[in-house]
Amino acid sequence: MITMSQRLDYFALSPKASGKYAEFSMLLSRSPFLAPLAHLVMLRASQLNGCAFCVDMHVKEAKIHGERELRLHHVAVWRESPLFSEQERAALEWTEALTQLAPHGVSDAIYTSVREQFSEQELSDLTFLVVAINGWNRLNVAFRTVPGSADKQFGLDKADLA
Repeated sequence: MITMSQRLDYFALSPKASGKYAEFSMLLSRSPFLAPLAHLVMLRASQLNGCAFCVDMHVKEAKIHGERELRLHHVAVWRESPLFSEQERAALEWTEALTQLAPHGVSDAIYTSVREQFSEQELSDLTFLVVAINGWNRLNVAFRTVPGSADKQFGLDKADLA
């Protein structure tokens, strides 16, 4: 078993920057449009980036907010799963395209496909959400934030997934 230990506490060392970044992220994930998609998007980006802390956190948050466990298990295989709506599929496709940027950016085909499901405003907000979670993933991967280490602080112990 590998025991993970945190390299440094970026929240304590950069409180203004991390506080503003958290405020930015909360603004996005609480918008009426993004709220139903946010957990799926943040979980998928975190899976792709290998961020154990964020995968753990977003599974617990989603469960607390009523997401079905089977859907959470299926996020990794969303293309093959019948459990997601067309809009959720588009959000997950956009998340993957922006998280794992192709050498020549996001294709017109992906943009057109995703744009059919979202207004310009919605797609803009969704893009900022993907940008936000990718930043959190990079911070937590870089500094090896331990999964579950902030459960009590964020109220994630209520997920009852221990």
